[in-house]
Amino acid sequence: MIGGLFIYNHKGEVLISRVYRDDIGRNAVDAFRVNVIHARQQVRSPVTNIARTSFFHVKRSNIWLAAVTKQNVNAAMVFEFLYKMCDVMTAYFGKISEENIKNNFVLIYELLDEILDFGYPQNSETGALKTFITQQGIKSQLQTKEEQSQITSQVTGQIGWRREGIKYRRNELFLDVLESVNLLMSPQGQVLSAHVSGRVVMKSYLSGMPECKFGMNDKIVIDKQGKGGTTDEAGKSELGGSSGKQSIAIDDCTFHQCVRLSKFDSERSISFIPPDGEYELMRYRTTKDIILPFRVIPLVREVGRTKLEVKVVIKSNFKPSLLAQKIEVRIPTPLNTSGVQVICMKGKAKYKASENAIVWKIKRMAGMKESQISAEIELLPTNDKKKWARPPISMNFEVPFAPSGLKVRYLKVFEPKLNYSDHDVIKWVRYIGRSGIYETRC
Repeated sequence: MIGGLFIYNHKGEVLISRVYRDDIGRNAVDAFRVNVIHARQQVRSPVTNIARTSFFHVKRSNIWLAAVTKQNVNAAMVFEFLYKMCDVMTAYFGKISEENIKNNFVLIYELLDEILDFGYPQNSETGALKTFITQQGIKSQLQTKEEQSQITSQVTGQIGWRREGIKYRRNELFLDVLESVNLLMSPQGQVLSAHVSGRVVMKSYLSGMPECKFGMNDKIVIDKQGKGGTTDEAGKSELGGSSGKQSIAIDDCTFHQCVRLSKFDSERSISFIPPDGEYELMRYRTTKDIILPFRVIPLVREVGRTKLEVKVVIKSNFKPSLLAQKIEVRIPTPLNTSGVQVICMKGKAKYKASENAIVWKIKRMAGMKESQISAEIELLPTNDKKKWARPPISMNFEVPFAPSGLKVRYLKVFEPKLNYSDHDVIKWVRYIGRSGIYETRC
C-alpha cells in the first residue's frame, strides 16, 4: 500500500514526513522536489513515476501532499485518501497553509497514526476522530471507561461515522437537493448538450442510532411500483405534494459510506444510519428530460466594420409562482470595442472593458416572464482580417426547484430503542437549482 506520506511547501521543503515501508528512502523526498515541484515545465499529471517509484500528489494553495509507493496500488483509493486527509485537516485547523501545518504538526502526526496503519488507510471519518483526538492533539484524561469503550467500538466496529449515546431535545432532519444545470445551446435554440449534476446534503440532529429511509422519483422505482399496481407513493410525495414529473432517469450516482448499497441494488431504496451533523448523502447526474430554467435568444447584427447591434431576450421557463434570484447575463464584446450604449427593460447593465463583456444583472424574475437588453457597440478600425469569433453568452442564476425534476417522495426515521417515532421528527426539505456552465452561442 502507501510506502510514505510527505507534505511540502512551495519551496520544496518537507513540513511533514512519515515513512511506513522500508523500501522508501530519503532519496524519494528529493526526487519529488526536483522532478515535480522544481520542474522546468509544469507537471500536469497527478501521478509521477520516478525510478520505479510512484508519486501520487495533490496541491492545496501552496502546499503539496504526496503519497509514495513502489507497489502496484489502486490509484483511485490513494487519491480518495489524500482528499480525505485534506478534509480532516481542514476540519481541525481550517485553511491548509504552511503556517497552520507548522503550528499543528503534532496534531497532524497524531492524525496520521490513526488514519494510516502500515500504509493501509483506516478510519478517516472526521466525527469519529474528533471524539478521541482533541483540537490541541492531546488526548483527554477525563474520559470514563464507558466513553473509552464507545470510542473503541466506533473505530473498530461497522458504524465508524456515528457514536452511540447521542441525545437531542428536538429531533430534526434537514435535506437539501442542490443541483447545477449545464447547457450549451445553438443560436437557433437547439440544445447541443445538457446535463444536471446534483447533490443531496443532509443535516441530522437525531437521538440514538436511528435507521433512515430515503426515497425519490427514480424511474426504475416508479416503473416497478407501476407494474406492481401500487400508485399511492408513486404519484404523491410525502414531503412536497404531487411531483411535477412522475419519474427521472438517473445516469450515475455515488453514496456516502453510511448507505447500504446491497439494499439499493436490490430494492433501489436508500437505507442508512446517518452521521451526526452535516454530510453529503449522495451525488448523481442526469441527462434526460431536463427542465431548462431560462432560454436566451441572441440577435447580433454587424453594421459596417465599426458598429455592432446586439439584442438579447431571456425567457423564464418555470411556474409563475416561483422566483429566480441572482440572475447575471454576460454578453461578450470584441477586443476592439471603443464604446457601448446599453438599454435594458429590467435590472442594471454595465459594460466592463477589463472583461470585454456587458454584464446584465437582475435581482429577481418570476416564472413565464421575459426581459430584454439592447446594446450598440462601437468598434475601433483594425487591420486584422479575421472575423470576431463570437464567444457564447453565459448566464448565472438560482431557482427554487430541481432542474432534473427530482422529488423527495419520502424520508422516514426508525429508532426502535428510544421512544420516538417517525412522526416526532421535524423534517425540512429544500430544492436549489443553480447554473453551472450555462451558455448560448450567438
